[in-house]
Amino acid sequence: MNNKVILGDNMEYMRSCKDNQFSIGIVDPPYGGDDAIGLKDNKKKSKQATDRTNYKVFKNIEPTIEYWEQLFRITKHQIIWGANFYTKVNLAGGRLIWDKKGTAFGRAEEAYLSMTKSVNIFEYTWNGMIQQKMKNKENRIHPTQKPVDLYKHLLKTYAKPDDKIFDSHVGSGSIRIACHDMGFDFTGCELDQDYYNAQEVRFKKHCQQGDLFSGTDLQELIYE
Repeated sequence: MNNKVILGDNMEYMRSCKDNQFSIGIVDPPYGGDDAIGLKDNKKKSKQATDRTNYKVFKNIEPTIEYWEQLFRITKHQIIWGANFYTKVNLAGGRLIWDKKGTAFGRAEEAYLSMTKSVNIFEYTWNGMIQQKMKNKENRIHPTQKPVDLYKHLLKTYAKPDDKIFDSHVGSGSIRIACHDMGFDFTGCELDQDYYNAQEVRFKKHCQQGDLFSGTDLQELIYE
């Protein structure tokens, strides 16, 4: 089963793909504006309360029109996080509302679903240091990281066994782990070398140990 992340520009990769090469694009691009909760690049770890907030911040710029054209060209269906933010694409259709029990930065997040007109809700706590599975907490390595179980819910609900999954912004690699565990073919892109390295370590440790929540502190890998 293919499961790989390409280090490089997602636009260059998508231009090289065939029409409908992937069954579903499950993507979480930068939303633009202030969606990334006003994080400052804290690579030097200055004036932060906890190590959990020591993220390297990505460029928070809304995708271009060409990005959307390429995404819709190479994927048969799409699940797109941040559907309520984008201004350069028409995302009229179904919705998944992820109720993460959030406080400071919003109670929930919204995803576009191309395969339905329905509005569905998934409840899974992901609020600062509080997570749904406190006994098996996920180590956060990216400011917009989403839980593995959220992606497993998407795959279980909207994907078919032989589907090929694509993600243009891999980030922490949660979707990659979900695809691995559920047996889905997966290809993703990550532009940032540090985040690429961190998700590679996270994925390899998961495959070797079957345990997402033990071992090396991946924050140290980003800032060594």
